[in-house]
Amino acid sequence: MAAAGARRALRDVAVRRLAALAAEGPVSREQVALVAQGARVSDRTVWRWLAQVEQSASPGRAQFTLDAAIQERLVFWRGNVTAVHRELVDAAAAGGPPAPSLRTLQRAVHEALSPGEQAGLRRGERAARLHDVFLRRPATHRNAAWEADHVEASVEVDVEGRLIKPWVTWFVDCATNVVLGLAVTPCAPSRESVLAALRAAIAVDEPYGPAGGLPTLLRVDRGKDFLSTTVAAACAVFAVRVVDLPGYTPHLKGTVETLNAAVKSMFFAGLPRYTAAPRLANGRTADPDAPALRFEVFVDELLTWVGWWNTRHEMDVLDGRTPLQAWLDDPTPITTVPAEDLRLFTLEDDGRVRTITGKGVQWRTRFYIGAWMNGSANAGRQVRVRWMPHHDHEIEVFDARTGTHLGRAVLADQAGPEQVRAVQRARTARRDRLARELKAVEQTRRQRYAAATTPEPAQPLGTMTTSEASAELAAAGDTALRGQARPGLIPLGPPAPGWVLPRPLRPRATPAAEDQDESAGGGGA
Repeated sequence: MAAAGARRALRDVAVRRLAALAAEGPVSREQVALVAQGARVSDRTVWRWLAQVEQSASPGRAQFTLDAAIQERLVFWRGNVTAVHRELVDAAAAGGPPAPSLRTLQRAVHEALSPGEQAGLRRGERAARLHDVFLRRPATHRNAAWEADHVEASVEVDVEGRLIKPWVTWFVDCATNVVLGLAVTPCAPSRESVLAALRAAIAVDEPYGPAGGLPTLLRVDRGKDFLSTTVAAACAVFAVRVVDLPGYTPHLKGTVETLNAAVKSMFFAGLPRYTAAPRLANGRTADPDAPALRFEVFVDELLTWVGWWNTRHEMDVLDGRTPLQAWLDDPTPITTVPAEDLRLFTLEDDGRVRTITGKGVQWRTRFYIGAWMNGSANAGRQVRVRWMPHHDHEIEVFDARTGTHLGRAVLADQAGPEQVRAVQRARTARRDRLARELKAVEQTRRQRYAAATTPEPAQPLGTMTTSEASAELAAAGDTALRGQARPGLIPLGPPAPGWVLPRPLRPRATPAAEDQDESAGGGGA
């Protein structure tokens, strides 16, 4: 294909030169032979080129090109050239200008529109971006820039008996491609997973090191979890600039996008219950009953693969080195953060001042206590609370005046695991019951129509008797009235004097109590 394009370009140069010579006078055989030798074609081919130039220059042989009207119809038909040609033929039959042939129209479209523009007309902007050419950022040193992103695992794992596709949040160094830290969640990611992965990325001690430290800048997409106040405050404390990239621009964070694509094809594809596996003719997977990995096993396998990526995967962009080797070869000094400071500064804070009482520290209508609160007369002390998002079982307590970390406090009346599971089962049963009721209601609302073979109004199907319609309307009216009822608006008056009010039932006494009453009565007599 490239060789054909080069020959076409060489032919265009030769044709333009022959046209210039023909304008000055007749072209000689020596000139044609010389051009044929340079273009590596026969003399007969050069004479044919010259004849085509003369024919195209003659009156009435103007080349067909796309005008604004045809381009508008091409956009209307989503890039379908055949549909546009059909309209041109119909317009010519109605007395309009003559229509070009389909091949001529296709050639004009290919000459006027680039492959990316044609793909955009057919499949949208994302398809057009596949034909774009992007620049590469210049090589930098380690920790000059990080990129972070979420990726959904294309694998179903077992989480307490349910099949769930987990999410992976990770940070990668742009200069060395080393994965610095990650966090896996069996649910949709949030600022909690971002903070956990960020903490693992900055830490340089085991089991996270040796790669880590503080970056100069961090590139993220427009996800609300990456741009949350907690994450922004944690990065600001460490003087890390967060670069918010425009939406739908994955090429601006190509390092982490490359990692996302690599983990899908190099790791997820080899696990059981891979959801992107090729399917059979009926749309099912080859092994729908394959046992799923437990969540903890999946996390262990993922960490093993990340270790292979960092220490054994040799990359051409790193001159045949592994990411960790490229990191260690970089002499740029790194800035580390003590583990205790890292843990405390990546917590959330609402800025409120609270008081330690005899019940502990109240936070979100719950009380939290810690062993350090006893024996030091802490009741009445002004404190501030920091916590990990969604980790409501424990909080970190700080002195409100000095900012000193006092200790950790745990939930005072925390329910046991079995009780929590019972509550979850009750919630699931309530959700399933509501889903069944909604499904039944939707089936009654469904309106069917008769199939039509001729142009006519839609004919509704489904009839009911008069009694059925009256009963359903009465039930709907009763429900509406019950919703509007206000029984406490007008208090009830006292009963009529002649009414006999029912006496409240006395609890039936046990035989032992009756014996005690009799003995007490006998003693009194």
